[in-house]
Amino acid sequence: MNRLLTAQEVSKILGFKEHAIYRMAREGILPVVHIGRSIRFDPEKLRAWIDGGGKALPGGWRREA
Repeated sequence: MNRLLTAQEVSKILGFKEHAIYRMAREGILPVVHIGRSIRFDPEKLRAWIDGGGKALPGGWRREA
């Protein structure tokens, strides 16, 4: 079993600020594992998400108003 990643670790992998990782997780863009009120990231699912080209918001990366 792989160790789950923290938002800080994912931010380093993806090159985004940590608050952006939390936002993308909350909006369902990044695949997450919920453990109580904490979130962690499965490295295999994160790799599959990256390999699949990610998941954009409707209308692109910018949220529609």
